[in-house]
Amino acid sequence: MSHDHEQATDHEPVGYGTYILTWFTLVVLTAVTVTAAGMNFGKLSVLVALLIATIKAGVVLMIFMHLKYEPRLFKTMVWIVLITLAIFVGLTFTDTLFR
Repeated sequence: MSHDHEQATDHEPVGYGTYILTWFTLVVLTAVTVTAAGMNFGKLSVLVALLIATIKAGVVLMIFMHLKYEPRLFKTMVWIVLITLAIFVGLTFTDTLFR
């Protein structure tokens, strides 16, 4: 049995410019996170922190994990999982908010 470990790609290789732009975006979002941590948003502080973290995670998913180049069905499945997770996290925070 012969196993080839070559992966077929349907897209162009990601260039260094994309990775540098992604790194810069993540650095800026980290600065936004640090700035937001110093502000008082009251009960919305957790929501703001989770929103910024979600944006950063989306950048990592799209670029570093190459989700940007995956078929539509796979992207849809990932979104369904993330929305389901967001619902459960949201319901958990709603429960603790009104205690």
